[in-house]
Amino acid sequence: MRRILRDLPGPDLTAQTEVVRRQAELTKPPGSLGRLEELAEWLAAWQGRAHPKVEHPRIAVFAGTHGVARRGVSAYPPEVTMQMVKNFVDGGAAINQLASAIDADLRIYELDLAHPTEDFTQAPAMNEARASHAMAYGMMAAESGVDVLCLGEMGIANTTSAAALCAALFGGTGADWAGPGTGVTGPALANKIAVIDEALARHKDAIAAHDPLILLAAVGGEELAAIAGAVLAARVGRIPVLLDGYVSTAAAAVLYAFDRHALDHCRVAHRSAEPGHRRLIEAIGQRPLLEMDMRLGEGSGAALAVPILKAAAACHNGMATFASAGVSGKV
Repeated sequence: MRRILRDLPGPDLTAQTEVVRRQAELTKPPGSLGRLEELAEWLAAWQGRAHPKVEHPRIAVFAGTHGVARRGVSAYPPEVTMQMVKNFVDGGAAINQLASAIDADLRIYELDLAHPTEDFTQAPAMNEARASHAMAYGMMAAESGVDVLCLGEMGIANTTSAAALCAALFGGTGADWAGPGTGVTGPALANKIAVIDEALARHKDAIAAHDPLILLAAVGGEELAAIAGAVLAARVGRIPVLLDGYVSTAAAAVLYAFDRHALDHCRVAHRSAEPGHRRLIEAIGQRPLLEMDMRLGEGSGAALAVPILKAAAACHNGMATFASAGVSGKV
């Protein structure tokens, strides 16, 4: 994984330049489509084609189980992870409806659900082999033919893992990064914060070593590692990525901490209602496409952003130029 991170492909500047040239000729005032124009450039640069398309979006939801869930950091019991995976398979979750509405390919990737990670207040959540295997498993989501990859997750206690990971990567305490997650408040939220601070103290030597992949293994989860692997594979495969909420962004931030340009092919789809997500988005220098007060996970916010990308590609490819439409240009 480190070797791949050291040799990441860059954007296709030829395709991006062609988009910029065409944008100047379309029947509109310069810049009048705002972020849709920037998104068309971004899609072209990372798909490697001057006429970007969003015809085969994929939503990949990774599910993992966490040992730290036994510490009472969630409003729901650990078994809900497996139960929700069944709900995904049966078509009963929110993400099933959103995937159908946007005509996206929905894939559910189960990690080793029967064997939770370790309680990371007592030991590293994963050893290096388990973390690397999860990353490799996640890479399978970035298949040829997918033109936008939406990344989501399911895992009771994974906002605790995300908060601990963000604190380890960017500094701060549990209070800086923890939020309600599944709905914890009052004493339950205080317990969640204390658990995160306990983990940060337990792994202080790993934090001091500043190795993002080691920190992912120390306080992450298998679904977070899989998301990081999917982001990495998408970069190699020239597939633009939409990150969902707090957990997905935290997983991707591991790569950003390794290389500040590792997420150039990604966009944060929405700003979650989780308070730590706002801070994280700022830390990685992103600007979300949407703000809908959501905190569900499952790739739901990423799915909502797909029509925006479709609109950006449609306007860029379908609009007439001043010359072809016989419209007078700017004087």
